[in-house]
Amino acid sequence: MVEKLRLMAVHAHPDDESSKGAATMARYVAEGHEVMVVTCTGGEAGSVLNPAMDRPEVLENMAEIRRAEMARAAEILGVRHRWLGFVDSGLPEGDPLPPLPEGCFALVPLEESTPPLVQVIREFRPHVIVTYDENGGYPHPDHIRCHEVSVAAFDAAGDPDRYPDLGEPWQPLKLYYSHGFSRAKLMAFHEALLAAGEESPYAEWLAGWGADRPDVMERVTTQVECADWFPVRDEALKAHATQIDPTSRWFAVPLETQREVWPTEEYELARSLVDSTVPEDDLFAGVREKVTA
Repeated sequence: MVEKLRLMAVHAHPDDESSKGAATMARYVAEGHEVMVVTCTGGEAGSVLNPAMDRPEVLENMAEIRRAEMARAAEILGVRHRWLGFVDSGLPEGDPLPPLPEGCFALVPLEESTPPLVQVIREFRPHVIVTYDENGGYPHPDHIRCHEVSVAAFDAAGDPDRYPDLGEPWQPLKLYYSHGFSRAKLMAFHEALLAAGEESPYAEWLAGWGADRPDVMERVTTQVECADWFPVRDEALKAHATQIDPTSRWFAVPLETQREVWPTEEYELARSLVDSTVPEDDLFAGVREKVTA
C-alpha cells in the first residue's frame, strides 16, 4: 500500500490554484494522497476578465460568484479547500500607484495574518507546502504577502512555543516556491505552434521580453511530470468563469502538443528537512522515505 502523504498549496486568490500547479495537485490526488488548497483572500477586487461574464448581475455579486467558482474548481481537482478570510487588496495601477485599501490582506501585519495559516497547517498536517517566491510570481501585493505569510507559518507551525493555543505543533518537511512565466517554456510552445503551421499568440510577448530579465527556469529544482492531468487543470481553470476566457491564450496550445513539448510543472525547493537530491521529479522526494521509515 502507498503511504498517504499530504500536500498544501497556499494561494492569494481563487483561480490561482488552477493556473499554478493544478495538474501536479490532480496527479497526487489520483495517486491517493491528500491535497489542500488554502486561499488567503476572497478575490473580491478581481476584475471580470471573461467578456461573456461581464454583466451587471455578475459585477454586483462578485464575492459570492468567486466563492462558487472556487468550490467547483476544488471539486474538479479533488482537493480540500480552506479560506483564510482576508480581503483582496486589488492590483494598484497608475503612476504614482494609489494607496492600497485600508484593511486589505497586503496591509494586515504579519503577526495577524500568520496565525490563521499556522492553525490550518496544524490541523491538516502537510508534509509539503507550496507557495509563491518572494516576487509573488508577479508583483501583486497579495501574492507577495502570501509568500511572506507562508514562509512565516512554515517556520512557526512546528514551534511549540509559538501560538500554543492553535493546536499541536506540526513541522512540514519541505517548502517549495512556484514562479511566474518562463521564457523557455513560452518559446518552446511558440516554436511548436509555428512548426505545425499554426499562429502563435506568444510572438509579441516574447519580443517584449527584456534581455536582462532572467528566466525562472534558472531557479527551478523540481519538475513534476503531470501531462495526464492537463485536461483536469483546464477544467478547473474554466470553472473560474469570471477570470478565464475559454478562447484566450491559456488554451492556445493543443494538449497533445503540451504533452510532447513540456509535460511538467516547475518548482523551486526553498527549504527541506529531509534528504533529497536535486534535480527532483517529485515534491515528496525524501518525504516518502522518512514517513515510511
